[in-house]
Amino acid sequence: METKVAVLSIIIDDLGSVERVNELLHQYNEFIIGRMGLPYRQKNVHVICIALDAPMDRINALSGSLGRLEGVSAKASCAKA
Repeated sequence: METKVAVLSIIIDDLGSVERVNELLHQYNEFIIGRMGLPYRQKNVHVICIALDAPMDRINALSGSLGRLEGVSAKASCAKA
């Protein structure tokens, strides 16, 4: 199955959603290359960047599942190659 390298940007405004975000990321851990999380306490948000190597349908499924959570926005950018 063909995979793509992608970066998934996640912003969490509702800290009550953090546990569910981590659960979803754990479900997709086989595709995660790396993760960087930054708590921005002054604005009470968390910014997370995930590097993935996964089939496009898995990238879209994860991004969509995250984006449907209350107080969470997610956007994926994929490499052209």
